[in-house]
Amino acid sequence: MGTHHVREGAPIALIVEDDPHLRELAAALLEETDLRVIECEDAEQAFSILCREGDDVAMMFVDIRLPGLLDGMDLARRVRALWPQAAVVVTSGFSPEGEMPDNVVYMPKPWLALNVLMQAERASDHMRELREVA
Repeated sequence: MGTHHVREGAPIALIVEDDPHLRELAAALLEETDLRVIECEDAEQAFSILCREGDDVAMMFVDIRLPGLLDGMDLARRVRALWPQAAVVVTSGFSPEGEMPDNVVYMPKPWLALNVLMQAERASDHMRELREVA
C-alpha cells in the first residue's frame, strides 16, 4: 500500500491494482489531480482503508481481477452500497462477467490517460460539491 504526496484534507483516489507497473502508472496520473492518492494491491487492503477513510474517497479505480477473497466487482458493489459518494471505475483486460453495478464505469485495458483524468476530475468536482453542501 502506498500513499503519495499527502494533501491534508484532500479527497482520496483509491487505486486497487495487483500489477505494480499499472498501479504506479495510474498513481502517477492521478497525482496530477487535486486528489490524494492511495495505492492497494488487493481488495481486502482497499476495504480496510475504506473502513477508515471511506467518507473521504472521491474515486476508486479498481482492476476486476484481483488476488484474495474479493475481486474488483465485489469491492465495487460494496463501495456503491456503503460509500455512494465515491465514483467507481472498474478496469480489466477482459470483458466483465455478469452485470455491472449501478453507477459504475467500466474502462477496458489498456486505458487512456485522458479517460482516467476525466473520471478523476468528475469525482473531485462531485466531492467538492458534497462538501460545500455539508
